[in-house]
Amino acid sequence: MLPYLMQSPPGAHTLINDRWRDYFAGTGYLGLQGHPALMDAAIDALQRYGLGTGTSRGGFGEHPLYHAVEQAAARFFDTEQALYVTSGYLGAAILLQGLAGQYEHIFVDEAAHASVWSGARSTGLPVTSFSHRTADDLASQCRASLQRGQRPLVISDGVFPISGEIAPAPAYLAVLSHYAGAILCLDDAHASGVLGAHGRGVVEFWADQVGLASGAAIYTTHTLSKALAGFGGVLVGDAAQIARIRANAPAFVSASPPPLPAAAASAAALDLVRSQPELRTRLHDNVALARQGLRRLGWPLDDTPVPI
Repeated sequence: MLPYLMQSPPGAHTLINDRWRDYFAGTGYLGLQGHPALMDAAIDALQRYGLGTGTSRGGFGEHPLYHAVEQAAARFFDTEQALYVTSGYLGAAILLQGLAGQYEHIFVDEAAHASVWSGARSTGLPVTSFSHRTADDLASQCRASLQRGQRPLVISDGVFPISGEIAPAPAYLAVLSHYAGAILCLDDAHASGVLGAHGRGVVEFWADQVGLASGAAIYTTHTLSKALAGFGGVLVGDAAQIARIRANAPAFVSASPPPLPAAAASAAALDLVRSQPELRTRLHDNVALARQGLRRLGWPLDDTPVPI
């Protein structure tokens, strides 16, 4: 059997294997992969700068377009600074490497994405799994695994890509409140641009719902290639956090950065989605309509703000 070949930008109607189809798959949640403004930004960058810098950002590969992505991401996520990285897949590895020395034991949701597991294992520290989205088991694993004075780091998908389930961040923070210096990390690949009042992800979603108060530090990684239709990943935080990650993560320092046309499209996408909240409103209306119709056909779908 031939593979499915996508022959147009993904959208409500997508050309696949020479046939136009109603398309409900993929992760282009906001339908921006063929947006003219993003394509124009990429074309302009290609003509002005070429394809790439030819070396890592840790060498001589810095570029104004990478800085433009970081500035746009800081505006979008309302943070002091951001760090633009090679891929969203590497986000967990770069984050955990960058936080080296601030934790002694990693706890990972057993259903976490392969990128999360790879990032955890890249540190060389002890890694313990806990039952999927179960704060009680996380608490049990912390009690069983941590020695006196050790600091836990918990990492999970923010939104799980197959089920659409949202990580119960408030419950995890309640567990971590018993451990000084604890850290919670969320890979927000499938929440970036989609979840929360401004599309900033799971932390914003829970802050809107119940509020978040804890002594634990919270870090998030975001992907630009899904809802935001660009390429690469971003980590966001205050200036000290980003400087520490930039200096300490080999996966950032040594990797080739994203192509320059993709960086230009990513910066344009962040500003576009920030300035047009109606994109999310339309997405959520369409998701509600689709779920309503699928329920009438007998599919037992839960209500959720996630478009999966």
